[in-house]
Amino acid sequence: MSAPVFETNLPGMKLLARGKVRDVYDLGERLLIVSTDRLSAFDCVLPTPIPDKGKVLNGLSRFWFNFLGDNPKNHLITADVDGMGPELAKHREILAGRSMLVVKAEVFPVECVVRGYLMGSGWKEYQEKGGVCGIPLPRGLKLGSKLDRPIWTPATKAKSGHDENINFETACEVIGRANAEQLRDQSISIYQRAAEHALKRGVIIADTKFEFGLHTGAVILVDEVLTPDSSRFWPREQWTPGQTQLSYDKQFVRDYLEGIGWNKQPPAPPLPDSVVQKTREKYYGAYKQITGRETL
Repeated sequence: MSAPVFETNLPGMKLLARGKVRDVYDLGERLLIVSTDRLSAFDCVLPTPIPDKGKVLNGLSRFWFNFLGDNPKNHLITADVDGMGPELAKHREILAGRSMLVVKAEVFPVECVVRGYLMGSGWKEYQEKGGVCGIPLPRGLKLGSKLDRPIWTPATKAKSGHDENINFETACEVIGRANAEQLRDQSISIYQRAAEHALKRGVIIADTKFEFGLHTGAVILVDEVLTPDSSRFWPREQWTPGQTQLSYDKQFVRDYLEGIGWNKQPPAPPLPDSVVQKTREKYYGAYKQITGRETL
């Protein structure tokens, strides 16, 4: 276990953004994305980092980018610090295993959510409306039920507060019909291929979200891909519709925070050591199960 990295400050590098989890540096035509060990829940960054979490996110994204190949193309140039140039190589101790050099892209302002199982906000909307994001679903589905086919349920990307689910027509208004159709089809294709692989490894990918952008006129996959931060991962053998599922993701932390009665408003409370260690185990467990690798 390595010492946790809560935030980075690289001398001489222009910090473009410090997100909930990632620190992004502007290198001109390229970006350096550093996955820290910060953890967010209910849109708040928690004060307690999870050791190695950033390396898990980075490692899984690297694995999936390699798995998907150029279908679709993605923003990754290299995750090898020695291949990032001498100015970045001298920060190897911080960057190794948790950073990516990527091309700049004009990111679409829509979260591309794909659901293969009914959970979270999708379950709540199904209970109220019998469908999700304008897509009708069969009656009688339970919490955690598998859908007949994956559905694309886009959401607006909120700069503050919660993202809002939208229907396909609204997505068309935001990014244009041709783009919406392409992002929908690519998102579902990626999910299906990844879910098939994960299932063979004993993991259900219940749902996930992707981000896409434009680079030199082409649509490319950007940001993180199929990680415990952006997806719900469940142990295949323990999946039981009708109840909350055991998971490899941060649902464990969400459950803890709701259990202590936090009002979900900042400042977020610190996590006890037991929750930190269990969360690390879950993230690392997802990495090992999906990639078949022991080392980050």
